[in-house]
Amino acid sequence: MSFTARAQVLIEAIPYIRSFYGKTFVIKYGGNAMLNADLKQAVILDIILLKYLGLNPVIVHGGGPEITTMLKVMGKKSTFQHGQRVTDEETMDLVNMVLAGKINKEIVALINQFGGKAIGLSGQDGRLLVARKKVLPEEGIDLGFVGEIETINPEPIHTLLENSYIPVIAPVGVGADGNIYNINADTVAGELAATLKAEKLILLTDVEGICSDPSDHSSLISALKISSAQNMINSGQIDGGMIPKVEACISALQQGVKRTHIIDGRQLHSLLLEVLTDKGIGTMVVE
Repeated sequence: MSFTARAQVLIEAIPYIRSFYGKTFVIKYGGNAMLNADLKQAVILDIILLKYLGLNPVIVHGGGPEITTMLKVMGKKSTFQHGQRVTDEETMDLVNMVLAGKINKEIVALINQFGGKAIGLSGQDGRLLVARKKVLPEEGIDLGFVGEIETINPEPIHTLLENSYIPVIAPVGVGADGNIYNINADTVAGELAATLKAEKLILLTDVEGICSDPSDHSSLISALKISSAQNMINSGQIDGGMIPKVEACISALQQGVKRTHIIDGRQLHSLLLEVLTDKGIGTMVVE
């Protein structure tokens, strides 16, 4: 790229920096972008740059593949019902260890290593995420210690943002009964974005976005209305792990978040391309 082209990229970013300065962005970080070393570094550098440009990124991370790997090491088989990991007490202890104790601290360490300021939290800290046991309407299905959000206390996050830290949130909540619950990270990101009155919710995934035909990558939908997204869920066009992502976008929009995006975390610097350029990538779910 020539020096002129590089300068043009910076100039193109100016209106976006001006528009988003001081605004909060909730970023769900998961999938292959957490496992591939080059992608991991690119995501971390993107987030640090956004912070230095005056935006307020808040990270919610997943960790499903690492949990599955650890369970295999322990000789436990992962069981899923309706896309949710059935979580007994022993599994919940391991989930908490992997999410809050391992992955969370690794992300914090990387941000600090590359020049950012990060502090890690789980939903147990300051009662950030108060949860209740998730009950499926189908009779006879018990997910164990899988939870859904009851309330969010944003005060710890506000305190970190006011002091120029990047909050990194593990999706583990605590119940009124004192039990720890595993909560879907997409759901946490969506509800947190709503509570923080975020400008954007951005979900990093392992696909290009939402396609009208999941088997045809050229059928990528660049913008999708809530009504159309709901119809695609009902018809089965959107299924599996994409359902909680789309539902998180819908819920966030309905609660006042201005823009929601599902983007391909396998693409280097996909966050910067989405936030700071005219191009835009992935699918934007709009009201």
